[in-house]
Amino acid sequence: MKQMIPAAALAAVFAAAQAQQAPQPAASVPLPTARQLAKLCDGCAWVQDVHSETHKGKGSGLGVVGGAVLGGLLGNQVGGGTGKKIATVGGAVAGGYAGNEVEKNMKKQTVWIVQLVNKDGSTRRMELGADPNLRAGDTVREKDGQLQRQ
Repeated sequence: MKQMIPAAALAAVFAAAQAQQAPQPAASVPLPTARQLAKLCDGCAWVQDVHSETHKGKGSGLGVVGGAVLGGLLGNQVGGGTGKKIATVGGAVAGGYAGNEVEKNMKKQTVWIVQLVNKDGSTRRMELGADPNLRAGDTVREKDGQLQRQ
């Protein structure tokens, strides 16, 4: 039983590192008609789609080191002799990987992706750090890196 507790703890850390939020599927919105595009003011665009995505952060190495130490300590609690050495090394490797993934998940951020159709029919994407409170079909103008509803 004493050997199962460290293994279960390591498995729980590894499972938590693998968990991540799936991006939301983009809704299928038709392109605006030529008439709708002609009504746009100069510098304005038509919003085709808005959705959020979660991006993992970057690991700094602290998660790897912390995870390796914890994994090595947990692995050292398992087995005896050569098996103990193998479990310690295996725990350190698995713990390092899990620690790095946990660190990246802790630093994740959500961004909002806005798909725009310009007056000339060309499309572009904007990535914003905050919810723009827009929806498909809105008319917007970009000003200072932000989208303003028209």
